[in-house]
Amino acid sequence: MPASTPFVELGREAWARLADQLEQPLNAADVERLAGLGERLDLDEVAEVYLPLSRLLSLYVEGTGQLHAATSTFLGETTRRTPFVIGVAGSVAVGKSTTASVLEEHLRRWPGMPKVDLVTTDGFLFPNEELIRRNILDRKGFPESYDQRSLLRFITAVKSGVPEVVAPKYSHLTYDILKDERLVVDRPDVLIVEGLNVLAPATPRADGTVGLSLSDFFDFSIYVDARTKDIAKWYVQRFMRLRSGAFADPASYFHRYASLSDQGAEDTAADIWNRINLPNLRENVRPTRGRARLVLTKDADHSVNRMLLRKL
Repeated sequence: MPASTPFVELGREAWARLADQLEQPLNAADVERLAGLGERLDLDEVAEVYLPLSRLLSLYVEGTGQLHAATSTFLGETTRRTPFVIGVAGSVAVGKSTTASVLEEHLRRWPGMPKVDLVTTDGFLFPNEELIRRNILDRKGFPESYDQRSLLRFITAVKSGVPEVVAPKYSHLTYDILKDERLVVDRPDVLIVEGLNVLAPATPRADGTVGLSLSDFFDFSIYVDARTKDIAKWYVQRFMRLRSGAFADPASYFHRYASLSDQGAEDTAADIWNRINLPNLRENVRPTRGRARLVLTKDADHSVNRMLLRKL
């Protein structure tokens, strides 16, 4: 007798049929613009993976709205629109940013043109100056490198319908928070929150009590998964492409890597992966996979080939 599981597993072909004749809102130019560095993304991928997901999310948005209205009726309150919040988690280099961006484009093109915002938790990393003071600059991306209080205040305000909630911006060029730039989120219909640790449970306090976690505010959550060896390969490949791209900019924090030989660059990328990103994946990111509503699993060519959808 098979072991019971809260997930239903679907292959790509079965998943694609669940789009239920929805029309594809994106074209080839959209797909080319949205594809991440070195990632495989084409119209077939978008139609067979993201179009069914868009339909599923539309059903969740409708159901969540009805539930909220029922609660408001019970309390005798005037129904106020509450943003539908989607969390997207996964390892460095697995392609979660592309997943979030493709979702954003799909949702914006729903009937009625809903207002959709995308926020990455990179903006809630402590500034480098603070990370250095805490001696954790080499642990950037680990849970302790984020300003969790500010992140929770932000998501609470957005979910509560507060207008013009401000979030910090992060620069991958300078590898730091931008001091003079902010992102303003003004009562969206849908908010997508993307980041490494967005599905992490709340950390117990010193007195043993447990507060809220970011994922407590999610109406739907996605974990983008792949084999560790494939993610490591993608990380190195991305590093090599950046070496002749963004790293070549003298303003880049990683400009010192631009002059490395091919072998030197590969060795450096592998070292960064093994010292920082792999331990974070094993200790903090992958353990949250089971908390997701949907797990998208990628094959070695970056294509999504399997879906695990939580039923319970």
